[in-house]
Amino acid sequence: MDSQTKAEPMRVLVTGGSGLVGKAIEHVVKQEGGCLEGEQWTFLCSKEANLVDLQQTRAVFEKYRPTHVIHLAAKVGGLYLHMKENLHFLIHNGPPHDSNFGYSHAKRMIDIQNRGYFAQHGRRYTAVIPTNVYGPHDNFNFENGHVLSALMHKTYVAKKEGTPLQVWGSGTPRRQFIYSLDVARLFLWVLREYDEIDPIILSVGEEEELPIKDAVEMIADALDFKGQIVFDTSKSDGQMKKTASNAKLRRYLPDFTFTPLSEGIKKTCDWFVNNYDIART
Repeated sequence: MDSQTKAEPMRVLVTGGSGLVGKAIEHVVKQEGGCLEGEQWTFLCSKEANLVDLQQTRAVFEKYRPTHVIHLAAKVGGLYLHMKENLHFLIHNGPPHDSNFGYSHAKRMIDIQNRGYFAQHGRRYTAVIPTNVYGPHDNFNFENGHVLSALMHKTYVAKKEGTPLQVWGSGTPRRQFIYSLDVARLFLWVLREYDEIDPIILSVGEEEELPIKDAVEMIADALDFKGQIVFDTSKSDGQMKKTASNAKLRRYLPDFTFTPLSEGIKKTCDWFVNNYDIART
């Protein structure tokens, strides 16, 4: 995220604008009053430009002349896609747990790059680090989607077909989940108020970390699934814990209210059911 200047009305370019977080930011900007007077917001998707191509990137910046950039475009996926294509994630996104070492190293290098740009060129970039994001417009593919979105799709199909819900892994790994619209609201705060180069973690508190099997039960409730739930322990669990501290965020925003997980899951399930024909599956 680039917050170079605040002297003039912002021209904000959001890459990855059609993805999970990009669509959430668009919602906050356009429907929650997130756009201030005089600001220009552009949401760019991969169909409009391949940002790996330097010429296309230059053309985008010449066209929109952004004062600020929220850079979301990246190759993303869930645990099993990370395990399958670690090298691709490292290459396309620029040692942690073996299940996603490529993706993790690529993300970690962003902080190194930001520090370098500030030290050599005085450019103010920072990295925003959310924990496991879920919400409308996610990728709900069984194999390539994030954990909650993939489980929502599986539950939807199991209910429709009257079959058991097959959950990959034991369900015991613990995760902190954050609703995409909460992430979007915090992104706008970072853009306007956060001046540090050091990254900031956007996450619910450590006390909100819970086993995936608990989230599965919330999804089943949200979709009114009454069938059998089977945990396939032949599939990898990945890392058992990824606990993140939001102490720094709370020092800045002690009163920020996160969407409860059960509420966010219900909203996301409702969106998925109502938009099944256009959802990424």
